[in-house]
Amino acid sequence: MVNLEILVRNQLDDARAAAHGRSAHLFVHDGPLRQTVIALLAGTTLDEHNTPPAASLQVLRGRVRLTGPGGGQELLAGHVAALPHTRHGLRALEDSVVLLTAVTEVPERPRSVAAGAPSTAVIRT
Repeated sequence: MVNLEILVRNQLDDARAAAHGRSAHLFVHDGPLRQTVIALLAGTTLDEHNTPPAASLQVLRGRVRLTGPGGGQELLAGHVAALPHTRHGLRALEDSVVLLTAVTEVPERPRSVAAGAPSTAVIRT
């Protein structure tokens, strides 16, 4: 079991001690599922990057802006958003901690499969 409040405090402390003003801790790594707590000090950014097949971001503390096409979206503590399937980044508008939940592979959907035949193909990122 993981206590998110303790992770939030620890990651904020680590971010404050880091020269780059951010810290991350992967605490769930179960098959294709990843959950990471990321702390960013105000003004700190994560540069634009690609998204895994499925991901969400929950703001645990603070206020952040998802950046990318269309100007992005501001998220406050308590907000949860699906991440876009386009390149995007993240900027902390104040000292913030987010929970990133990502699925790194999903079963490929076959174009045509015989009735009842299972599909075993997997897409990995």
